[in-house]
Amino acid sequence: MASEMAEAIRQLTQEKGISEESVKMTIENMLKAAYKRTYGTAENAIVKFADDLSDVSIYSRKTIVDGVYDPVTEMELEEALKLSPDCEVGDEIDILEDPKKFDRSAVSTGKQTAHQALSESFKDNLYNEYKSKVGEIIIGYYQREHNENIYVDLGKVEGVLPRKYQSPREKYEKNDRIKALIVDLKRTSTGLQLVLSRSDPEFVRSIVELEVPEVFDKTVEIYKVVRDAGYRTKLAVYSNREDVDPVGACVGLKGVRIQNVIRELEGEKIDILKYDADPTIFIKNALSPAEVEKVIILDAEKRQALAVVQEAQFSLAIGKQGQNVRLANRLCDWSIDVKTVDQVAEMDLSEFETRKAAENLFNDSDDASQNEYPSISDVPGIDGRVSDLLQTAGIDDVEKFLSAVEDGSIKSVEGLTAENIETVSKLINENFDFLDPESEKKSEDAEASDEDGEEAYYCPECGAKIDLSMTKCLSCGCEFEFQEETNESKE
Repeated sequence: MASEMAEAIRQLTQEKGISEESVKMTIENMLKAAYKRTYGTAENAIVKFADDLSDVSIYSRKTIVDGVYDPVTEMELEEALKLSPDCEVGDEIDILEDPKKFDRSAVSTGKQTAHQALSESFKDNLYNEYKSKVGEIIIGYYQREHNENIYVDLGKVEGVLPRKYQSPREKYEKNDRIKALIVDLKRTSTGLQLVLSRSDPEFVRSIVELEVPEVFDKTVEIYKVVRDAGYRTKLAVYSNREDVDPVGACVGLKGVRIQNVIRELEGEKIDILKYDADPTIFIKNALSPAEVEKVIILDAEKRQALAVVQEAQFSLAIGKQGQNVRLANRLCDWSIDVKTVDQVAEMDLSEFETRKAAENLFNDSDDASQNEYPSISDVPGIDGRVSDLLQTAGIDDVEKFLSAVEDGSIKSVEGLTAENIETVSKLINENFDFLDPESEKKSEDAEASDEDGEEAYYCPECGAKIDLSMTKCLSCGCEFEFQEETNESKE
């Protein structure tokens, strides 16, 4: 039958999770500490365990000499021969020690050493066990509250739910069940303490993984989670299979799955939306439950966008105290400005339109190679009324406008002033370059003038055709003056 010591070792290994080797090492260090306290050294102390751990003994290993100098480490040959008749000078012999003969202070030192070693071993084992669980869900029970921090009984260890990691809508009483996310580990004088959170967005992610099998097996993946704990969470998902609806999978039949998540969050609102690589579509989805008419990318580099909604949807898109649009900003990582249709109509988007037209012109190089001219409505900064007048008169692209300016027919467009013509010409000149068509036109006009016997004149800046009655180029606005050539100048 195993001794009391063997039973104690068994309990330590099972209840505390300490390995058998660690317990044996602790007992050995304890006996050696007591030995050292008694004899001043432990270099010659040898500890031996029975195979079944039913007993442990400590020995003094002494060298056999002829004339003892240090009785702790040496033994006379005459005394050694009484213990072992075959020994000789220079041999080593182990002498059994009785721990009961150790000083009382030595025994106390040994116990203290053993207790400290077991405590450290227990802490190390717990730390190694839980360090891999950071980011996982754990369940415990409300124990007490101190300085607004809630302490949770987790069995082997204690958990703390700091005030900053609590949801404002949740209240707990004694022995209430608490499910939380492990966010950190702390060593304390009494053991190990787990830092818990119920406000972290990753807590929602973990809950959804538990409730939705498709998320757990990666058929549906969560792109990002943003949260205003206690009030609203936005969760963007996408599917790795075309036949699986990511939003429908998370909501579940009749909303069963999402209701389980909401119940765990004590009624917090959750918006599940589909992630899309196109920022205009993703932003529109992110502003749900509001219905967005369209999304305008103001600056792709700075990630600035404008969401246009109807007046009735404006307050819903903004949310209470700006919560909905704020969460959408964080979810999409874009700066989103929400405006109504009427507000957008009053805004000056000329800078945006100029940039967009320039980008379109740069991207449509294939069209340019085919000598296709941009529509008059694509001219950056052009007034809408002027654009409508020109298109009504059949001047619907830049080429037709330039031709009308050159032949003077532009002046016959009703409602169009000389200032309007000058402004449009200047905008075209600033944003478009048609060197080849202009040079061809100039060449054709030159040939025609030669055939007619009449001299043709062209603007020195842009090459547009001009006549003697003009003082300013209608195409680029360049001012000039015709002077009659004298005989002296000819000579």
